[in-house]
Amino acid sequence: MTYQPYPTGGGSNTVQRPPRGPQPSTVRTAVILMYVGAGLSALGLIGTLALSGRIKNAVGRALRNARTGRTLTAAEIHSAENLYLVFVVVILLIAIGLWLWMAWANGQGRGWARIVSTVLFGLNTLWLIFSGARTTTTLVFVGLGWLVGLATLILLWRRETSQYIAQSQ
Repeated sequence: MTYQPYPTGGGSNTVQRPPRGPQPSTVRTAVILMYVGAGLSALGLIGTLALSGRIKNAVGRALRNARTGRTLTAAEIHSAENLYLVFVVVILLIAIGLWLWMAWANGQGRGWARIVSTVLFGLNTLWLIFSGARTTTTLVFVGLGWLVGLATLILLWRRETSQYIAQSQ
């Protein structure tokens, strides 16, 4: 038994798109701000690694002073210190990757990227509210990242950006 090839319309299978206009300044600025956000996350990562000993000591001190009804062993406290540090490092690495991915996708005029950026900003807002940032330095970095995200979103939802995305679709 032989199979016939799938019939085509005889024409080209490629879709001709109208040429996309130049990238508006709102998109360029938003992309630059996303790189700034990635840089802030990278600085936070460097700071976390540089201060890892102090962070682990603070976590251990908090666990020893916690009134949980049972005393934790030294091994449990050590594991919790390391787990907390790994958690923070992983979150910061993910944040850097997301900033860079959204900068690329929004710069390309991908409509879905604007929506994903908005959802990520919402998650960042929840992180800012519920993170329990105890130190001023941490609060400054998280707050600056939030402000960069806010400015980015304002630019991404401007009319010029919407027109650019519509041309890219």
